[in-house]
Amino acid sequence: MIPKYRKQYNQEFSDEKYSQLKNILTEKGGTAPAFRVSESPIFLTKEFESKLLDASESIISQIKAMPEELLQKAIPDHCRVPNDTNQPHFFTIDFGVCKSENGAIEPQLIELQAFPSLYAFQKVYEETYCEVYPFLSEIRNPMPHETFKSYLKELIVGDENPENVILLEIFPERQKTAIDFALTGKLLGIKTVCLTKVKKEGRKLYYKNNDKLTEIKRIYNRVIFDELDNIPDLKTEFDFREEVDVKWITHPNWFFKISKFLLPLLKHQFVPKSYFLHEFPEHENLENFVLKPLFSFAGSGVNLNPTREITDSIQDKENYILQRKVYYEPIFEDINGDFSKAEIRLLYIWRENDERPILLENLGRMTKAAMVNVDFNKKDAIWIGSSNAFFG
Repeated sequence: MIPKYRKQYNQEFSDEKYSQLKNILTEKGGTAPAFRVSESPIFLTKEFESKLLDASESIISQIKAMPEELLQKAIPDHCRVPNDTNQPHFFTIDFGVCKSENGAIEPQLIELQAFPSLYAFQKVYEETYCEVYPFLSEIRNPMPHETFKSYLKELIVGDENPENVILLEIFPERQKTAIDFALTGKLLGIKTVCLTKVKKEGRKLYYKNNDKLTEIKRIYNRVIFDELDNIPDLKTEFDFREEVDVKWITHPNWFFKISKFLLPLLKHQFVPKSYFLHEFPEHENLENFVLKPLFSFAGSGVNLNPTREITDSIQDKENYILQRKVYYEPIFEDINGDFSKAEIRLLYIWRENDERPILLENLGRMTKAAMVNVDFNKKDAIWIGSSNAFFG
């Protein structure tokens, strides 16, 4: 894809530059990325970008047309949080880079979420690629850093004093995404706070800010709410399901409403056919589908080769989907002449008074394994891990 840039990048690449890239990221974040950073960005054509955006815009229109009561069905009763909002503040959508039957390279929808991703990190990552390889500036994201910053600040901090706004996570120092928390803090002037450190008095929430008890008025929420049940002996003063005087950015209910739950309801040439497990038709062949739990994170619980025995043994079939398999095309050539596969996540924000979300940045993931998750790669593989897409 875009042979000119791939050729120049591979010619300029060196282990020294790769170390430089990682060192600059560590310096900017104040901590090293706890996930694997790919040696290479992903180069894609403008034609491919237009296919991505066409599919994404169609999906957004379909979601906007869905009745609220349908979306509410996606929320498990035990996870319902009060004071829901009309739309989410974030919208992210993942596409695999695939090949059609006629040989065209095209996107295929993998997943979608109304949950924040690595917005701050990806902007810095893209800028760092351009620092180490200056020719990339020709095809970088045209949105200036200051515009990106003002969008995020307006969305997350709003009119509040940054000290009254927190990034909320559970045990943030243990999370692989800790570098994004640090970069978000630098960008917006807000603190990252562990859920276990949040204090509650009546309907108000507080945190210790330099030993001073400070009221929390807005929460940039990074907690995967339904995962809290899996943490043994978790002690908190504040339960998400309580009525409290805070503004959620974004409201936790949207994690469920825009999720795999929607996949069977969406239609587009770049959206693989999906079914709820309990509605899987007899005429379809199970071998052509991937089994996915509705509520899982980072690929957990996904079965690439489900059998009748496996699907029949599942009790809560309404909480699983079968999604038609897509085949990622290995087209991203490394310096050894081997090829990686990739997927692209589009990172949108959705301001409260806007009809449609705004695309801010993208996140790429590269792999040489069956699943796009670096844990599944061979240890000596290159051109794998977290990346960023450039379109030219």
